[in-house]
Amino acid sequence: MVSCLGLVDPISQETWLFDATPDFKDQLHLLTHSNNKQELPLSGIFLTHAHIGHYTGLMQLGREAMGAKNIPVYAMPRMKNFLANNGPWSQLVKLNNIALQNLAADTTIQLNERLKVQAIEVPHRDEFSETVGFKIIGSDKSALFIPDIDKWHLWNRDIKEEIASIDYAFLDGTFYKNGEIPNRDMSEIPHPFMEESLNLFQTLPKEERNKVHFIHFNHTNPVLQVNSTAQKEVEQAACHIAKEKSIFAL
Repeated sequence: MVSCLGLVDPISQETWLFDATPDFKDQLHLLTHSNNKQELPLSGIFLTHAHIGHYTGLMQLGREAMGAKNIPVYAMPRMKNFLANNGPWSQLVKLNNIALQNLAADTTIQLNERLKVQAIEVPHRDEFSETVGFKIIGSDKSALFIPDIDKWHLWNRDIKEEIASIDYAFLDGTFYKNGEIPNRDMSEIPHPFMEESLNLFQTLPKEERNKVHFIHFNHTNPVLQVNSTAQKEVEQAACHIAKEKSIFAL
């Protein structure tokens, strides 16, 4: 399925999604039935940006589908404006299927006494909105979620320092290397190639590299192939290839 994260508080029985992908209905079912005893409520959705793999699942909340009521959707200013002023998304707002919530870069939102979320702006193809990643901070551990970024060196932060400051790093692994997509200029769809990231991270101690979980794989990425050279190179670098339904404690 298309890449996203789910967040569950087993004490309060609340759940949140980070991005609303085209696979929203299946991912929502996995998230809200993660308790195995009762269906949990969806407490909100955090959006990274306005590219189709990251927000179009919101359509499932509309009148033609779930007919949801005031689901909080956290979005940066341009993203919020995009949803409020462009159909069909504006109908979700008008009919109160979703309730848009303000996000601001580097500002922390307190979800409850155990969980906090901070939006972090990153450089990306921002045709319709800003792009953000998120820090998710729990009682004991924290995670960094960056599914999309142009290149690490274009960011005004040092990704190696960011990795050192958290416990889990879920990072853009869209493409493994240049030339992966035939007959396409890959500079038009910029991402840090996994080869570049592995080379950048090689100076980190092993325990730091072990925090890295690559996500957001394009179907052309050879790390999806079992026992491929690319997969082995990631393992040898002490990093990880994220797998669906993996659970990480915060």
